[in-house]
Amino acid sequence: MVRKIVTWVVVADGARARVFVNEGVGKGVHELEDRAFIGDRRQNRDIQSDRPGRSFDSGGQGRHAMEPRTDPHKHEEHRFLGDVVDWLTGHARQDEFERLVLIAAPRALGELRSLMSKPLAARVVAEIDKDLTQAGPAEIESHLGDVLAV
Repeated sequence: MVRKIVTWVVVADGARARVFVNEGVGKGVHELEDRAFIGDRRQNRDIQSDRPGRSFDSGGQGRHAMEPRTDPHKHEEHRFLGDVVDWLTGHARQDEFERLVLIAAPRALGELRSLMSKPLAARVVAEIDKDLTQAGPAEIESHLGDVLAV
């Protein structure tokens, strides 16, 4: 008996991720209904709880607001995508999928790539830099034609 090759397709941006499954040639994709990731879409001003600190001018009496060391929005995206990668890593260890396709907004795609361990990254067979988080299964399939026999 031929073992089917299961491919997971992760569709993500910085605050939302969905997982679709393809179980072989001609099977199409279906969404894992029990797993959609929703992150924080608040604006930077809403993420920061306090006003920025103040510092004295080095050459006089002036005081200026200090800029935060990191962009809170990027930090939230990093944390969110880290959670997605951790979840994928756990399922990869259980061999629930053999191949992984990433479809993500360009910045999120780069972040996903940087967060993946080597064993998880080795399962990635294709990357598509496009934000399709609002797309349905049929539209997702239409973008997979070059990388997957759906």
